[in-house]
Amino acid sequence: MAWHTYSQFESSNIKEIKYDDAISTLEITFNNGGVYQYYDVPLHVSHEFENAASKGQYLAAHIKGAYRYSKV
Repeated sequence: MAWHTYSQFESSNIKEIKYDDAISTLEITFNNGGVYQYYDVPLHVSHEFENAASKGQYLAAHIKGAYRYSKV
């Protein structure tokens, strides 16, 4: 896997976000220590998420409930 880690950002809930375009997987590490992987996420969604002013709002509106996921 070749993970791309998002640039530094501020979020009250999200610590780190990584994306692997070879397997279309988005990995989100939350401040509480939880790590989730979202599968079959298109590259353009990853770019929109990375550029979103609010990572938490984008996650809630465009990723949660739209893609399969598992807790790592």
